[in-house]
Amino acid sequence: MLKIFGAVGSGSIPVEATLTLLNIPYEIIEAVTWQDEAARKRVEAVNPLRQVPALVFPSGEIMTESAAILIDLADQHPEARLAPPIGDPKRAQYLRWMAYVSSSIYSLFWIKGDPMRIAASKEDTPRVIGRVHDRIADCWANMDRQINPGRYILGDELSVLDLYVTVISRFGPWRTRFYRTAPKMTEIVRRVDADPRLKDFWARRYPFEDGWER
Repeated sequence: MLKIFGAVGSGSIPVEATLTLLNIPYEIIEAVTWQDEAARKRVEAVNPLRQVPALVFPSGEIMTESAAILIDLADQHPEARLAPPIGDPKRAQYLRWMAYVSSSIYSLFWIKGDPMRIAASKEDTPRVIGRVHDRIADCWANMDRQINPGRYILGDELSVLDLYVTVISRFGPWRTRFYRTAPKMTEIVRRVDADPRLKDFWARRYPFEDGWER
């Protein structure tokens, strides 16, 4: 069985959602690395950066980096149609935006998780977080301006890109601002939120609690 090091409401969620849609059984090893030193040490055995997600295959092979895991899972299961295959005209933009969400947006949460990594003082922390949120919002707006979506970002079929954006857009600066800055993607992420195949999954792993959109 696959093992995934992850946590509720973390970057492991799009990977877990993908496995759910693929009907692939997996074991969760809960690791809230941003709060718990013991969890960081537990993850270190599979990812020296001590970050989730980390996926361990039955063979013992390890994959880290959420975008890479999502791309690989979709490619390994083409029958699920969760990504444009090689040769599809949409493939280039799919890879472009998967890399973009990972490098331009998700990576910024390394700073938000501990602003003292770059802040000059604790007093500077709110300003650093504010600027990180501004940058994330700008990046979402930039992406939104350049896409031509259908029911989903790449057209009329759900892809792992939609799952990725849906989850990452719930991180700060949260959905209310995302809706303002990314109007084209707003209905798409709401559609993924409401996907009946994921209803039980969301309730377990990233519940829509009161005020979640902020």
